[in-house]
Amino acid sequence: MFERFTHPAREVVVGAQAQARLLEHTYIGTEHLLLGLLAEGTSVAGRVLAARGVDLETVRSEIVRIVGPVSPAQPDAEALEVLGIDLDAVRRKVEETFGPGALDRTRAARRRGCGPRGHIPFTPRSKKILELSLREALRLRHNYIGTEHILLAILREGQGLAAQMLARAGVDHATVEQRILEELGTLPDTG
Repeated sequence: MFERFTHPAREVVVGAQAQARLLEHTYIGTEHLLLGLLAEGTSVAGRVLAARGVDLETVRSEIVRIVGPVSPAQPDAEALEVLGIDLDAVRRKVEETFGPGALDRTRAARRRGCGPRGHIPFTPRSKKILELSLREALRLRHNYIGTEHILLAILREGQGLAAQMLARAGVDHATVEQRILEELGTLPDTG
């Protein structure tokens, strides 16, 4: 199937992985595919989304607000103390075992952007989006899968975080499809 993806559509998939790493997420969800589409701003989908007022930074901020940090937050020392856990004693024990500043190195690496390494898996829903993009292309009688088909698939599937965010922004399948057909110059005859 990926042999049918245009170069920009492949860049969306690569960009989704980069966005997941940037956000320190350990999965690639529909929201990351949406970020990948927005990062490809000159593509058909990028132009359609921009025309609807959907932009990369706003969507990224909304994802962080909704999903929150996947990395564990710093434990509250007072809350742990109530449970009988002395955070300073834990830190000392970790540093005795792994060396001074062992916990600080981890936080510093995160600040430098050293997020998840290696393969980041696609969620079942994001895999479904990629499969639906082929169906959208075939439905429109296109022999390739472009960024526009990925966007239509996100909207067609309708349940993922990306689709929910787009719906809140007033972006719907019918309107987007109409705009895409205008962009491509392939409006169907109405007569």
